[in-house]
Amino acid sequence: MIISVASGKGGTGKTTVAVNLALSLNNVQFLDCDVEEPNAHLFFKPNIKDRKIATIPVPNIDESKCNYCGKCRDICAYNAIAVISPDDVIKNGSILIFPHLCHACGGCSLLCPQSAIREVNKEIGLIEIGNCGDIQFVHGRLNIGEIMSPPLIKQVKEYINPIRTVIIDAPPGTSCPVIASVKGSDFCILVTEPTPFGLNDLILAVEVLRKLGIPFGVVINRSDIGDDKVDLFCQENKIPLLMRIPFDREIALLYSRGIPVVEEKKEYVKRFQDMFDLIMSTITEIKKEIKSISMGEIV
Repeated sequence: MIISVASGKGGTGKTTVAVNLALSLNNVQFLDCDVEEPNAHLFFKPNIKDRKIATIPVPNIDESKCNYCGKCRDICAYNAIAVISPDDVIKNGSILIFPHLCHACGGCSLLCPQSAIREVNKEIGLIEIGNCGDIQFVHGRLNIGEIMSPPLIKQVKEYINPIRTVIIDAPPGTSCPVIASVKGSDFCILVTEPTPFGLNDLILAVEVLRKLGIPFGVVINRSDIGDDKVDLFCQENKIPLLMRIPFDREIALLYSRGIPVVEEKKEYVKRFQDMFDLIMSTITEIKKEIKSISMGEIV
């Protein structure tokens, strides 16, 4: 079972929900895929046992073989290669590689007619693996200056343990890093707040998950501020409301000290366990509906 925790905007309490849900369950693996700014380790304080350098393959040109035909430039959808063909001014031609734009698709090396391109590994970040008690912990740290996090997120997800309940803390927003994080999830928890910004970005996140075909539900954090428009949106769109977390000064103080809510406010353990049970029943119902539709098509 893979449960991702996402939000349309930052600051809604996504990591708070992910961390405390993980600590409320047994046989859990936690993946922090917010690799540009991972912070779940501040709450888990894991014992890091292994570190892996994360790399992506980027093209390296052997200009002794290159005839500057431009096929590599033409195949690159991300303009990571510039080719200047030989002419009266530049008699030998020239070729430039922009590694930060490269998406490591391998198309240029595959299609080079002169076999002048080989791929070399470029370091993009670090993956750290450890544990916090019984919880398996994995997170990624993107190197400063790197502009693409999805390759690192995908490498973090290679450590998913299928025999455990996997909790993925996704980055905020609705762009490529979020899609890379939640893709393949059995369920996604969307954490929002009852404000105009919270509703606007929740609507965007809902559209993304529907496109991906991932079941989801909503947690409303700081639920006693703002208005009821998030509630109405969920009701109108038949979105399960999984949990409400009130605007609580004590929770904010615990967060600022790196202390999970469930360690000091034990009543929240049961609340997060109840939310997990609701998620499981929701997934079961969805599977029944899919099976019923499939049987109907066969008949």
